[in-house]
Amino acid sequence: MGSTKIPVRWLLLAGLAMSTCLGAKELPPSPGVGEIPPQLLGKTRDGRPVDLGDYRGKVTIVTFWASWCGPCRKELPVLARFQDVVGRDALEVVAVNFKEPRSDFVALVRANKGMDLTFVHDADGATSDLYGVRAIPHMFILDHDGTVAYVHRGYSENALPGIIDEILSLLPDEVKNRPSASAAKR
Repeated sequence: MGSTKIPVRWLLLAGLAMSTCLGAKELPPSPGVGEIPPQLLGKTRDGRPVDLGDYRGKVTIVTFWASWCGPCRKELPVLARFQDVVGRDALEVVAVNFKEPRSDFVALVRANKGMDLTFVHDADGATSDLYGVRAIPHMFILDHDGTVAYVHRGYSENALPGIIDEILSLLPDEVKNRPSASAAKR
């Protein structure tokens, strides 16, 4: 008896068809530029709910990350430092953990306790699903009104200078021209 070889592309197509037939979860599209994203992001490590409505009036970054994501681990300290320099009165960074067990989330937050970010745990993926997140890092930059101004998906650390420029473009001149918030703490 000879074996029949099935081309790989047919196997992939069959798998795709089966996942569709079995009711594979269809994610909503990511909020786009000019749209208001979902407001409730989940809870912080200490159980405090995070509502984007609380950050209206300042530039807000919502970034989805995971401990196993190298670019994410490089991004978080940069965003924390940037928030520290600008000041939380003008810039808020919300870092939403992407579908990891609580132990992994807590370990990374503890290891980076010097980063003064708003960390949110999204173990079941409810928030990331609402945002249409399929790959990380995935960042939404919101303007003062809470509207999406910029979206970045699956980028590398080389994109961070351009992202910083976009954030700066949203900050009012009086914030950009004042001494840094971290210098004022000294």
